[in-house]
Amino acid sequence: MSLKRNIIASYASQIYVTLIGIAILPLYIKYMGAEAYGLVGFFAMLQAWFNLLDLGLTPTIGRETARFRAGVGDALGFRQLFRALNSIFLLIALIGGGGLFLFSGYIAEDWLKAQDLPLAEIQFAVQIMALSVALRWVCGLYRGVITGSEKLVWLSVFNAVIATFRFVLVLPVMWHFGATPTVFFVFQLLVAILQITVLFVKTRCLLPVLNAHHRIGWSFAPVKPLLKFALTIAFTSSVWVMVTQTDKLVLSGILPLEEYGYFTLAVLVASGIMVIGGPISGAIMPRMAMLEAEGNSAEVIRIYRQATQFVVIIAGSAAVTLVFCAEPLLFAWTGDAALVKQSAPILLLYSLGNGALAVAAFPYYLQYAKGDMRYHLIGNAVLAVILIPSIVYVATYYGAVGAGYVWLISNTLLLLFWVAYVHHKIVPGLHWQWLSNDILKILLPAVIAAYVLSRFNIRAEGRVHSLLYVALLGGVTIGIAMLSSKDARRWLLSKIT
Repeated sequence: MSLKRNIIASYASQIYVTLIGIAILPLYIKYMGAEAYGLVGFFAMLQAWFNLLDLGLTPTIGRETARFRAGVGDALGFRQLFRALNSIFLLIALIGGGGLFLFSGYIAEDWLKAQDLPLAEIQFAVQIMALSVALRWVCGLYRGVITGSEKLVWLSVFNAVIATFRFVLVLPVMWHFGATPTVFFVFQLLVAILQITVLFVKTRCLLPVLNAHHRIGWSFAPVKPLLKFALTIAFTSSVWVMVTQTDKLVLSGILPLEEYGYFTLAVLVASGIMVIGGPISGAIMPRMAMLEAEGNSAEVIRIYRQATQFVVIIAGSAAVTLVFCAEPLLFAWTGDAALVKQSAPILLLYSLGNGALAVAAFPYYLQYAKGDMRYHLIGNAVLAVILIPSIVYVATYYGAVGAGYVWLISNTLLLLFWVAYVHHKIVPGLHWQWLSNDILKILLPAVIAAYVLSRFNIRAEGRVHSLLYVALLGGVTIGIAMLSSKDARRWLLSKIT
């Protein structure tokens, strides 16, 4: 399976999913209202927190699928592992979703600060959220098998189709039945049912066929040898969720639901930077794990460095563009001056923080390939001890902008210090080449170009002019970044000549 084709398909799908989700938001706010959209933001936050229940099992099944394809283990053992993990996923989904369903009354009445929406409608929406979140979470197991099998082209197309249902087709449904939270979330539940059904069928087709005399049985024994790896990922994933979502959880209980909707909007736009890095990790992690199992460490490092350059060009350029164009972008997108005033400072801070984090995440991919997550475990433990109390305190007393500053500072320190230490321990001698050649030489010229262009003080009047200005600065930024990358220049020359 072509790694290049997987990456291109993943990026095309992810860009489509991200752009369509972002582009449609002004319509949600216009027809549903900012307060109702605050519920949509709360729904997205719940999905992230639900990942605490993953226990590291999704990355584990993805890695074991890749290892099985590399010849590690047999078909019976893999099928036994899948059945055991599937049982665990369904059990946890039942417990987690059921618990959220039971607490829907408390969430609606005491946690969310609604002013206009009826309490009964909010509670019903939270109950539907609980069912949808549980179903989407179980999909993670099936996505792990599909990703580990490197069927990313199929998965990319499917993700795009589901995104079209979730973000676009819900609009005519709301136009017909009413633009209310009830209609929106019931439709999302139906899409979640469709999603898990298709992913389950696809996964069954990818599982290895057993001989007639083989019996899979029911046992959790196949999971035991993987517990160390899985629980390490579970801990680090839990810390990741807490660090990245604590501000959103705290603010959801502090801000009025309407203001929380504006905050969610800004964070969602900034999250596009991290989304850009998602497809590259999904494509390279199973390939790196397979190569490492085959003993081809040199190829692992080559893929690692090329992927870094690719993410710096795309995600780095996006971060730079959002930093210099936060206000004109939001105005071109929504045409709402009040929204721009509230959301632009938050967008700027979270864009910078996400840009740093998109690059700082790379050492995790090396540790994943090698099956040794101890440094990732230590780093996330330190991060949790320091940052979670900071986020809770700052978000409580200084609101969304204060949370944005904590997010920026923490991810910058992570990139500058911890990544260097991990590289030194895993691949001595790699870090300076990685930092200078694969990041700084690409990103610094792009930042300088964007800064110089912004100094011309081009006044954008109207939404169209604002959009053209953003497109100009973004195009210049990514163009300079591509020309500054050795691998990108080589690729461009191969296409021209």
